[in-house]
Amino acid sequence: MTVLKTSMRNFFAHKGRMALSAVAVLLSVGFVCGTLVFTDTMNTTFDKLFSTTSSDVTVSPKAAKSDDTPQNGVPESLPASVLAKAQQAEGVKSAEGSVSSMNVTVVNSDNENMGSTTGAPTIAGNWTRNDLRSMEITSGHAPRGPTEVMVDADTADKHHLKMGDELRTIAQTGDIRARIVGIATFKVTNPGAAVVYFDTATAQRELLGATGRFTQLNVTAAGGVTDTQLKRNVTRALTADGVFKVQTQKEFSDESREGIGQFMNVIKYAMLGFAGIAFLVGIFLIINTFSMLVAQRTREIGLMRAIGSSRKQVNRSVLVEALLLGFVGSILGVGAGVGIAVGLMKLMAMAGMNLSTEDLTVKATTPVIGLVLGVVVTVFAAYLPARRAGKVSPMAALRDAGTPADGKAGLVRGLIGLVLTGAGGFALYLAATADNASDGSLVLGAGVVLTLLGFVIIGPLLAGGVVRVLSAVLLRGFGPVGRLAERNALRNPRRTGATGAALMIGLALVACLSVVGSSMVASATSELDKSVGADFIVEGNQRIVPQAEKAMQNSPGLTHVTRYKEVEVTLTPPTGKAEKTQLTAADPTYASDLRRTTVSGSLSAAYGLNAMSIGSEYAKDHGVKVGDTMTVAFKSGLTAKLKVAAVTDDDVAIDKGSRYLSIATVEKYLPADKIPPNSVMFASAKKGEQEAAYAALKKALDPYPQYQVRDQTDYKQELKDQIGQLLNMVYGLLALAIVVAVLGVVNTLALSVVERTREIGLMRAIGLSRLQLRRMIRLESVVIALFGAMLGLGLGMGWGATAQRLLALEGLNVLEIPWPTIMGVFVGSAFVGLFAALVPAFRAGRMNVLNAIATD
Repeated sequence: MTVLKTSMRNFFAHKGRMALSAVAVLLSVGFVCGTLVFTDTMNTTFDKLFSTTSSDVTVSPKAAKSDDTPQNGVPESLPASVLAKAQQAEGVKSAEGSVSSMNVTVVNSDNENMGSTTGAPTIAGNWTRNDLRSMEITSGHAPRGPTEVMVDADTADKHHLKMGDELRTIAQTGDIRARIVGIATFKVTNPGAAVVYFDTATAQRELLGATGRFTQLNVTAAGGVTDTQLKRNVTRALTADGVFKVQTQKEFSDESREGIGQFMNVIKYAMLGFAGIAFLVGIFLIINTFSMLVAQRTREIGLMRAIGSSRKQVNRSVLVEALLLGFVGSILGVGAGVGIAVGLMKLMAMAGMNLSTEDLTVKATTPVIGLVLGVVVTVFAAYLPARRAGKVSPMAALRDAGTPADGKAGLVRGLIGLVLTGAGGFALYLAATADNASDGSLVLGAGVVLTLLGFVIIGPLLAGGVVRVLSAVLLRGFGPVGRLAERNALRNPRRTGATGAALMIGLALVACLSVVGSSMVASATSELDKSVGADFIVEGNQRIVPQAEKAMQNSPGLTHVTRYKEVEVTLTPPTGKAEKTQLTAADPTYASDLRRTTVSGSLSAAYGLNAMSIGSEYAKDHGVKVGDTMTVAFKSGLTAKLKVAAVTDDDVAIDKGSRYLSIATVEKYLPADKIPPNSVMFASAKKGEQEAAYAALKKALDPYPQYQVRDQTDYKQELKDQIGQLLNMVYGLLALAIVVAVLGVVNTLALSVVERTREIGLMRAIGLSRLQLRRMIRLESVVIALFGAMLGLGLGMGWGATAQRLLALEGLNVLEIPWPTIMGVFVGSAFVGLFAALVPAFRAGRMNVLNAIATD
């Protein structure tokens, strides 16, 4: 009880000094809880959507998958005769056929894409009674003929659609032009999909290319019949007609959410990873805070020891303070996490993904996880300072406050740090010289962790030399004030090292990702220049429909147009080990559109009938050579024996590992209605007519806004923009760790000012002005920030260069250091130091000189 009272008294007596550490705990816990609440809310939204839209029992083709795009661009379907059989099954109240396709694009009369910009699908289908489970018609009526369409209210609001507007739906089997006669509103949250409805006959004809077929059957149970019983009865009724996938509502919902769940897990664990980085940075802040508080209370602790407190009691007293800090920060962090989740939902809404706060999900485990994590991390960080406090001698009550021993980094600590750094450096070397990217990535991860730990531990050793170098360059020009700032930074290397290490972690990751991103762009650009011979590349978010293909082929000024398809097959080499994979089917002109080096054989021969090529890695792994025969079983088609006519070099980034064959070969073994549409198309212009051909091709494809026409310059720029956007997102998440690191610098300076109160009073008494005092503190802060930046940027560039060597195994061979970014971050760190020193410097300047001198 005495320990608790003492801890409570000390905690509230120094609550101002604890504030920034509490904020660090709050931010870290808030980000963890915000991530959990956000992803749980998204899961709730999709769960409600799938469970509401699913009928009691769903019947679909055996090959159909909820997240699968059919090879030929047309959804798998079953005959209408199956519907009649299902209606006659025992326990069926009603059954109806449904048509649905996600391989569509919807545009308005101005040729603007009405689809989602967040990756949510555009869905076209027929209006059924089952849709009334999740939607209600709020304007107009359901479509009654081929010229009528109904659209969901969210899409109508977002794109300002109204009754009577014309929509054009572009499907693999044709275009549907219809006017809006109805608007349907979701009863549950729509995460962002655009939905259009047609009458059944139109949906069958235009989306499936055939009448009398459905993509699934929705079966409703009669009263007293369970979904499981109904499934058994329907399965028995349909056995004679073939094999179908019959699922209960739960089974169908589980399958539908499976793909979403995998995507959500990627988001969840990525964000939690960044929260973990913030926690790691926060540990340094907490260690520094308690180390300085223990140092400042040395005499107080000595007195406690002198009047009978044991080492364990002193140790527990500090740990209880940490427990209180972690508890308060975590409680506030849990509340902040809910706010962060709501903020993320609003942000997603601005991007086009609708998430309702009515679905806000805060599981009981979320605050528990946040609270336990925050408290454990805080107590763990305070353990070493608490041990140091327990070692304070009763004789310390007779000395001035402070711990001179903290000014030297221990020999053992230095040796451990050097060993870890050396081991990490060796791991990075092994990763850089690895022969296999997957094996090398594991060694790279070990090298990153070991070098990071090593630099953290030897930070105090490095502080002396690095700070002196920085001071010689930056501070000597400020005269005595600069020298005082240098000495203050050098006074306690352990504190300087820990403060710089907090900033080092975030900046090391920034530097690493910058090097990797720049190297990827430079490598891909180099590869494009070296390998791509086509002038134009056409692709989009929908496989290229026949109408667009025809428009491209009729565009003037082109020497050739190349089709490029991805065909699903089961491939069996002579060794007999079969695998499901994809082959690339293209026109022979693709050999000039993408220049590939052949190891053996002739690539042009691979585009002959009954021939194919393989990659060098596949050839090595399976012992295949030119002249061997491969057994190729085409999905939904025949089985062929294809001769290997070429082995291509896999030391590339584009089409690495691709196996080529001609479209003529595919047409021989696949029925016409099963041949996949083009996923990409290439074209080359007549000599000297590139600009005119480019303009003509863009004009020809204007009616199809889902496709982009790019020349090589456009393609390089888009690649750069995409990587840049990804890096900006990562930098945004890393900003949390950097904010916590800045709080650490602020906290260190603030506590340092308190620790040096008497010293500051004496300096002011002998003539140091307020302006000089504030400048001294600001310069000290700048040096500490630049120290952390130098370590972080150097370490990060080492990580990035090693990662690039692994990327080189995948064909990305160019290492590029983004010096403007690196220098910008380094200079920015100086401004971070200035910003962090504003409040501590201002408070130091306002000290009363006599009171400061009198401070004991």
